[in-house]
Amino acid sequence: MVDDTWSSALHRLWQAASRAEEVSALADDVYAPLLATPGVHLVVGTRWEDPQILRYMRALRAGSDSPVITATARSVPEAAVREPGDEPVVTRIPVAGLDDAGWPEAELLRRTPGAAFVVCTFRLDHRGWASLGVGVDASADVTAVEGRLAQAVDVIVACHTGIIQRGREARRGADDALLAEASLQMDSSLDVEETLRRVARIAVPAVAEGALVHLLRSEGPEFVAATHVSVQQRRALEEIGRENPWLAALLARRGEDEDTVFLSGPELDGSPFADTAEATDATDATHGDGDGARPGAAGGDRHSTVISVSTLRARGRVVGSITFVYQRPEARLPSSAFLRSLATRAALSIDNALLYELRRHAVLSLQEHLLPSQLPVTDQWDLSASYEVGDPMLDVGGDFYDAVPRPDGSIALLIGDVCGRGAEAAALTGLARHTLRTLLEQGTDPGTALSRLNRALRQERASRFLTAVVATLAPQADGTALLTTCSAGHPSPLVLRSDGTVSEVLTGGLLLGVLDDVSYESHEELIGPDDTVVLFTDGLTESREAGGAFFESILPVRLAALRGFDAAHIAESLTQQAKAYRASGQDDIALLVARWTGVPPGADLLPQPLQLVRTAR
Repeated sequence: MVDDTWSSALHRLWQAASRAEEVSALADDVYAPLLATPGVHLVVGTRWEDPQILRYMRALRAGSDSPVITATARSVPEAAVREPGDEPVVTRIPVAGLDDAGWPEAELLRRTPGAAFVVCTFRLDHRGWASLGVGVDASADVTAVEGRLAQAVDVIVACHTGIIQRGREARRGADDALLAEASLQMDSSLDVEETLRRVARIAVPAVAEGALVHLLRSEGPEFVAATHVSVQQRRALEEIGRENPWLAALLARRGEDEDTVFLSGPELDGSPFADTAEATDATDATHGDGDGARPGAAGGDRHSTVISVSTLRARGRVVGSITFVYQRPEARLPSSAFLRSLATRAALSIDNALLYELRRHAVLSLQEHLLPSQLPVTDQWDLSASYEVGDPMLDVGGDFYDAVPRPDGSIALLIGDVCGRGAEAAALTGLARHTLRTLLEQGTDPGTALSRLNRALRQERASRFLTAVVATLAPQADGTALLTTCSAGHPSPLVLRSDGTVSEVLTGGLLLGVLDDVSYESHEELIGPDDTVVLFTDGLTESREAGGAFFESILPVRLAALRGFDAAHIAESLTQQAKAYRASGQDDIALLVARWTGVPPGADLLPQPLQLVRTAR
C-alpha cells in the first residue's frame, strides 16, 4: 500500500531541493517527515570533512520544534571506519552497541526512547561525507524506515550535486567575465609598470586576498607591484616582494616552468607566509577588526595561507611572474586553468607594453638624429625650439627644424614637414634638413636653397611631398634685422612685435617634390629689438577642439599674451597650449622661435662668436 503522506513529503522535498542554494536548507523538509514515521523518535544528521573531522551535527526529537545543532571542527579518529565508499550504506545498530569514540550521535540516542539506530552514510563530494539516521523503537517497520532514509539521501545527494554544478557554472561565468574585464583593463595601457599594477589590482579580491607581480630583468626578478585587501598586509607584501630572499629564490627556481604551482602547509616553512595565521590572531587580539584582521576570513573563521606562482610567458619568452596569496577556503581557490588563462592574458599585455616601450625608445632615438641637438646662440638673438610627438603609435614623424649661422653674420631658420609618417618620411626628413643646412651654411639664398632641394627630391623620385619655410635674420646698422622669408607651401610664420601686436609673414610657393624647375620668391621686412619670429608646422594650427575649432583661430591671441617672455618659454607654452586644446588630431607639433635682441647702432656687424645650447625636444 502506498503511503500518501510520505509520497507527498518526498515530492515537497524534491521541489525544495531544486530551489535550495545550500543543502542545510532541506533540513526541515527532511527531518519532519522522517520523525512522523511510526516508531521514529529522533532524527540526527552529521557532516564530516575528510574521514574524521566532524563539522556539525543536527538532531530533532519527537515532540520538539527546536533542533539541537552542534557546530564543531573536532577530530573523531574512531569515526574514520564509518567513511562510506561511492555508494550510500544503510546500517542498523543497537543503541547499546554504539561507542561514543566513533559515534557522536550515541549520547543523544541514549537519552531518547528507542532500541536501535538506523543510519545511512553517504559521500557528498571528495572533501567529505555525511550521515542521516533515526532512532527507532521495536514498533518501527525497519524496512520502511531504511527505504525512506535511502530516498531522502538520494534527494540530498542530488541537491548537493546540483548546487555544486550551478556553482561551477556561475564560477565559470564569473571567471570569463573577470578575464574579459582583465584583458580590457590591461590592454588599455601601454605603460609596462601601469599594466603590471593593473594585473595586481584586477585580481584582488576577486581571485585572491593578495597579489605580487614581478618583471623579469636580465639581472633577475624585479618587484613592480603588490596589493592586498588589507592595507597593513599590502605594505608587508610590498616589503616581501622587494626584499624577501625566500620569495626571490622561489621565483628563480620557477624559471621558465609554465605550470602554476600551489604551495601550502609545510611547503611554506621558512617563508614569510608560514606564520600568517598566528600573526593575524595576535593582531586581532590587539586591534579588533581593523586592518590587522585576516583578509578573506568571514565570521571569525581562520583559513590556512596558500600561495600560487604563475609564470608570465608571451611569444616564447618569460616576461615575469605573478604570485597570489590566498586566505580562503579550499573550495574558493581558483583553478590552475583559470590562473593559466589570466597569466597568458597578463603576459601578452605586458609584452605588448614592453615592445611598445622598446619601439618608443627607438623612435625617439631616431627622431633625435633627425633634429639638431643644439641651436646657435649669440648676443644678437635668442633661439629655442619645441617638438611634441602627436602619434600615440609613435611612428617617426616628418617634422624638422634647424638654425644655421651664415658666413655674412646672418642666421637662417628653417622648418618643414614631410607628408606622412614612418621610415620613408624619416628618410626624406633627413635628406631635406641636411640639404637645406648645407646650402644655407654656404651662403645660398633661401629661394635658391628651396629650388635645389626640390630638384634633389625630383631626382630621387621621392614618392612624398613636403612643405618648408626658410627665414634669414640679417643684422642691420640701425639695430634692426632684415627678415627674409621664402616658403614652399608651408604655414606662414608669425611675428610678435615688442608692442604685443602679431602679424603674419606674407609667403607663397609650391610644395617641394611635386614639379620640376620650380622657383621661389622671397619676402623681406624689418624686425626691431625684442621682436620675435615664430615658425611652426601645421600640427600646431590644426589641433582641433571638440567643437571643431582649430587652434589656428586663437593662435595670434595666445602668442600676443606671451609678449616679454624669452624664446624658450614661448616655444614650450604654445606647444602645451595646443596639446591641451586639441580633442582630436595626432600630428606632431614643431616650433622654432627666434627673438631678435638687437645691436647698438654702429656696432660691428661681422659674424659674432657662437655658442651652442641644447634644444628642447
